[in-house]
Amino acid sequence: MKTLIFTCMCALSFLIGNSQTEISGDVKDSSGNPIPGANVVIKGSSSGTTTDFDGNYNFTTNLSGAQTIQVSYIGFTSHEEAINLEGTPISLNVVLTEAVGVLDEVVLTSSSTFRSQKQAPLSISSIKQTEIIKLSANSQADILRSVPGITAEGGGGETASNIFVRGLPSGGQYVFNPLQYDGMPLISSFGLNSSAHDVYARPDIGFKGVEFVRGGSAVLYGAGSVAGIINYTSKTGDSNPGNMINVEVANQGRIKTDFYSGGRLGGEDSNTFYAFTGFVRHDNGPIDVGLPTKGVQFRGNIKKKFENGSFTLHGQFINDNAQFYLPLPLSGGNRERINGNDGKPVEQLLTGSLANTSFNTPGGVYNSPIANGVSTKGGYLLADFDYNFSDDLKLKSKVKYANYQHNFALYVGGNGNNGNPITLNNYMESIAPGNLGYTARYQSGDPNQQISGTDLVIDNLEVDRLRPMTDYSGEINLTKRIETSNGGSHNITVGSFIARSEAEDVNYQYRVLTEFNNDPRLVNLSYTNASGENVVYSEGGLYNRIGQTANNYLSQNRVALYVTDEMIFDKWRFDIGFRWENTDGQNNKGGITSETVYNGADLTPELSNVQSADGSFLRTKVEANAWAVSLAGLYELSETTNLYANFSKGYFFPQLRGFAPVPGIAESKYDPENIIQFEAGAKFGNSKFSGSFAGYYVGLKDRVSIRQAIVGGQLIDQTRAEQNTRTIGVEATWDYEIVENLNLRGTATYQDHEITKNIDYDLVNGTNAEANVGNELARQPNLLGGLGLYYDNSAFDANFGFNYTGKKFTDDTNNIELDAINIGRLAAGYTFAKQDSNQSVRLGFSVFNLFDSSGITEGNPRAGAAGQTESEFFVGRPILPRRVFLTATFNF
Repeated sequence: MKTLIFTCMCALSFLIGNSQTEISGDVKDSSGNPIPGANVVIKGSSSGTTTDFDGNYNFTTNLSGAQTIQVSYIGFTSHEEAINLEGTPISLNVVLTEAVGVLDEVVLTSSSTFRSQKQAPLSISSIKQTEIIKLSANSQADILRSVPGITAEGGGGETASNIFVRGLPSGGQYVFNPLQYDGMPLISSFGLNSSAHDVYARPDIGFKGVEFVRGGSAVLYGAGSVAGIINYTSKTGDSNPGNMINVEVANQGRIKTDFYSGGRLGGEDSNTFYAFTGFVRHDNGPIDVGLPTKGVQFRGNIKKKFENGSFTLHGQFINDNAQFYLPLPLSGGNRERINGNDGKPVEQLLTGSLANTSFNTPGGVYNSPIANGVSTKGGYLLADFDYNFSDDLKLKSKVKYANYQHNFALYVGGNGNNGNPITLNNYMESIAPGNLGYTARYQSGDPNQQISGTDLVIDNLEVDRLRPMTDYSGEINLTKRIETSNGGSHNITVGSFIARSEAEDVNYQYRVLTEFNNDPRLVNLSYTNASGENVVYSEGGLYNRIGQTANNYLSQNRVALYVTDEMIFDKWRFDIGFRWENTDGQNNKGGITSETVYNGADLTPELSNVQSADGSFLRTKVEANAWAVSLAGLYELSETTNLYANFSKGYFFPQLRGFAPVPGIAESKYDPENIIQFEAGAKFGNSKFSGSFAGYYVGLKDRVSIRQAIVGGQLIDQTRAEQNTRTIGVEATWDYEIVENLNLRGTATYQDHEITKNIDYDLVNGTNAEANVGNELARQPNLLGGLGLYYDNSAFDANFGFNYTGKKFTDDTNNIELDAINIGRLAAGYTFAKQDSNQSVRLGFSVFNLFDSSGITEGNPRAGAAGQTESEFFVGRPILPRRVFLTATFNF
C-alpha cells in the first residue's frame, strides 16, 4: 500500500508554495446558534476543515492570492466570500440561512468535489431527515415517490419496494439503482439471490438525509449504477451532537421508537466522536394478517479526527421481520376487493394460521419461516478513511464487510387451478368430479363443525426463499487539484472499486387450501372418490407438500478502475470520466429429487411425496468486461440560472441467477447490458423560487431478464427475455414561496417508452420467439408527479399534497392497462422549543392515503410470457390502505 500511495503522489504532485495563511472564525444560523460540522473550504481546493461543537473553525493553507472561501451545511444555503491570501491571519464569521429551495443544498454523492445541487451538471434530488420523520413512511417507496422520473410501488409493505427509473425495464425492486449507506452499497452484486436491497436495512433517524443521483457520473464511482444511486448519509457525532427520541404510533397496533445520540468521546479537547442510533418496533399492519412485524436495528459510528483527515468506523446490527403482501384476486372489470365469507372486503390472503408450519422431507424436518415474513438478521462493518497529504492531494478509502441471514416468505394468492374464490361444492367438482361425498373442517375451531358447501375457498402457494449472503467490498481513490493559468482548476481522481459477493438461493414451496377471508383459516379436506375409496386431500391446510425446489449457490467478483476530472473555469463546470470493470462469477445449481415420505394409503401423491436436494450440482462460470464513460457540462448563465447537459454510456451485468448451468458446458456466454443516457436542462434558484427542467433519453441494449410463472403448481423460472428499449422524457421540479413560510412544491415527469427488440426463450420447452416489439414497457406510466403545499414557521408546520402515477400496463404484452393512482398525504405538527437551547418537543400527525384510494399498483407478475388476462377475476396488488400516524419527537 505504501508503494501505491508513493507512486500516485509522484505521478500527480507538483511544486507547492511555502507561504501559509491562518483562517479562523465561527459559523452560526440566523438565530445565532452555532452550527457544528459545517464545511469550511477554499473553493476548488482541499484546504479547509469543519466547525467544532461551538461552531468555531481554524485551519492553515499554502494557497496564495485571490481565493473564495465556501461555507456550507446540509439544509442551509451555501455562503461564499472572496478573500486574499498573503500570509496575514484572516478572521471570518459566517451566518448561514436555511435553504428555501433544494437546489441550494449540498450534495455528497457521485462527485469528488464539494458542490451544491445547483452546481452539479446532472439530476439530483435530496430529502432531509426532518422531512422523512414528518412523513411517517410505510415503505422506502413512500420516501422516493416524490423524486421526479421515479415510479415507486410500495403496495407490498415496508420492504422490497419496486423502484422504476426513467423508463428502464425492470421486474421491480432495485435492479438498476443500488441502495447505499454512507457511499457503499448494501449489496455489491445484483441478483445473486435478491434485488430487494431494502431488506438488508431500514431508514432511521440517524441519517442526515437521502440523495438520489440519476444518470451522468453515477456510472463511474464506487459500485457504479446506470440508472442512479440512492445514498443515505449518516449523522456523525462531530456534526450532529445531541440526542433525539422519536416515538411513532399508528392504527393496526404500530409502536416504533427511534433514538439518536451523538457527541464527543472524552474531554473537551478530544478529537474522537460517537453516534449511536436505531429503533425498536412492533406492528400488526399496514394490513393485519395475524402475523406481526417486529424487530430492532442498531447503527453507530466512531469518528477519529486528526490534523490531516479522519477515520470513521460504521456498524449495523439488524434483527427485523416485516410482513409482505402480494397480489390477490379482485373483481374482474372494476378490480374492486371481493367480499369474503364474513361479508367484509378481502384485503390480503396471507394468514397467521400458517405460523409454525412444518413437514418431513427426505433431508429432515422443514420448518417454514412464514411467520417472520421478510426476515433479516446480521449487519455490516464499514471503515471510512480520509487523508489530506496536502491542500491539493487527498486520499479516500472505504472497506466494508456484510453478512446477513435472510428469509423471504411469498404467499402467492390467485394462482393455481383454483386460485380464485370458489364455493366448496364447486371446488370439489373441480378436483374430484363424481365424488361420493366429502368432509371439510377448519384446522382451528370446533373439530365437529363442517364447512358449508357454499363457503368460498381458495388454493394458494407459499414460497420460502432462504437467502443468506456475505459481501466484501472496498473503494480507494486519490484526488489531485491542479490549477490552470487562467484561474481554473482540474480535480483529477483515480480510483478503484472491488467486491466479492457470495449468496445462497434455497427455495421451499408448499400449496395451501384456505377459506376466502381476511386472515383465512386453513381447510382440512377429505372425500370419497368415484370408486368408493377414501382420499385425504389436505392435512393441516396443506394439499401439496412440494418441498425443496431450488438449491443454488452463487458467487461473483468485481474489479473496477476509474479516472475522472471535475473542472471549474469561471462560469463553466465540466465533468468527464471513464470506468473499466471486470466481473467473473460461478452459478452452482443443485439437483432436486422426490421421495415418498408419508406412507398413508389414503394420502394423495402430492401429500406423500416431498422433494429435497440430492447432493449433485451443475456448475457454470461466467466472465465479462465492460466500460463506461460520462461527459457533463454546466454553464452559469446568471446568478439564478444554470444550464447543463450530460451524456453517459453505462453498463449493467445481468443477474447471474439467470444463467443456469447447462450439462456439459463449463462456461456460459455472459455479455453486459449497455445503456446510453443523455440529459439537458436548466436549474433555477433565487430567494423565492427554485426548480429545474430537463429532457432526457435512455436507450438500453441487450437487456436480459428472467420471468417467473406458476407452472404445474410451482413457481419456476419460465422465460428468459432479451430486450432493447428506448425512453424519451421530460421532467420538472419547482419550489415556490407563495408568502413567507408557505411553499408550493411539485414535480412532473412525462416519458414515452417502447420495446424495440424482444426475444423470449422458453426455459421449459427450449423454444424462442419474438414478442411485444413496439409495445410500451410493463409497469411504467407515461405521466407521474406530485404537488403539495408546505408551511413551516419553525413552530407550526403542515403539508398537504398528492402523488400521481398515470396509467400503465401490467406486462409487456400490453393486454391490460391499470388506472391512474392518486395518493393523498396530510401532516402537521407543533414544536415547543426552549429559548437559547437545543431542547425541543414536536408533536405531530400524518395520514397516508388520506382518501383511502384503492388503486392497483401492479397486476400478476407471475402470469407468464403470455401475459395476464381479465375475465371474472383479476389478480392485482392494491396500494396500502389509509393509515394515521402520531409522532412525538424530543431533541435535547
